[in-house]
Amino acid sequence: MSRLLHRYSVPPVPDAELAVRSADGERVHVELHGPEGAPAVVLAHGWTCNTRFWDAQIRDLAVDHRVIAYDQRGHGLSPEPGPGGYSTNALADDLEAVLTATLDPGRKAVIAGHSMGGMTVMAAAARPALREHAAAVLLCSTGSTRLTAEALVVPIRAGALRTRITTAVLGAKAPLGPVNPVTKKVLKYATMGAGSAPDRVDACARIVHACPRRARVAWGHVLAELDLAAGVRELRVPTAVIAGTDDRLTPPVHARAIADALPVGLGLTELAGMGHMTPVEAPEAVTAKIRELVTRYVAEGAGARGTAGQGKAATAEKEDVA
Repeated sequence: MSRLLHRYSVPPVPDAELAVRSADGERVHVELHGPEGAPAVVLAHGWTCNTRFWDAQIRDLAVDHRVIAYDQRGHGLSPEPGPGGYSTNALADDLEAVLTATLDPGRKAVIAGHSMGGMTVMAAAARPALREHAAAVLLCSTGSTRLTAEALVVPIRAGALRTRITTAVLGAKAPLGPVNPVTKKVLKYATMGAGSAPDRVDACARIVHACPRRARVAWGHVLAELDLAAGVRELRVPTAVIAGTDDRLTPPVHARAIADALPVGLGLTELAGMGHMTPVEAPEAVTAKIRELVTRYVAEGAGARGTAGQGKAATAEKEDVA
């Protein structure tokens, strides 16, 4: 077993776990890593993923940060919601609930979102909890609108036919099947750069294939109709953007449009040869950007603003850590 494979096979053990209740009563699974009084980072994963997607960032950052990672509803240990529970408003509600349950009033954090996690931040841009707690934001491999029209997964000319096929792919009910060489090859083509290491492809495949089919399909329909352009304009905190130049799901055209529209943009970093799964494909670059944002916008005086996860018993229930 290679060192990298071991790194992605053994998950970081959280210091605490919480069950946070969202606005509609749905439960959101939250993990807390690192020292309580350290500068805070909140991690929101993307479609078909879970907190394991951030393993590399958690391992590095939890040494000297309070890292708060959560499973989007229907993913990981967050149960699938009931009817009507899939929407961008629900994503925003869940992020608000996590921020309120884990950060004391006035406590600031860097919020990093990948793919649907970035869309979550855009959906919550005008929410009081985000404006209270976000010191800075990192958007990784994401888009705000026209996802099916711009996606390059279907290798034909842009137009109505490609958009229809891409929409069908996002909402496909067929099971992904077992993780094997064929399914890993398909996932690598769709979501990762050609040079991605086999162990990182394997890690992503195991995460994606673990997503419940019903949640995958339901969120696929939401993404196909996504329009969060207004949310980008409401994101009034310092925001950096990262994209892979070879991303087929959310090509760099999305990142460039977002970077141009941000009220307080910190620029776009394009990672050569990387695909859609940037936190796994280029973990050092993503972690370094998070650290840079923390140093610039959070670290100074963080300890004086309280500690994450204290005084929140009304909105979060402690879970036993295995």
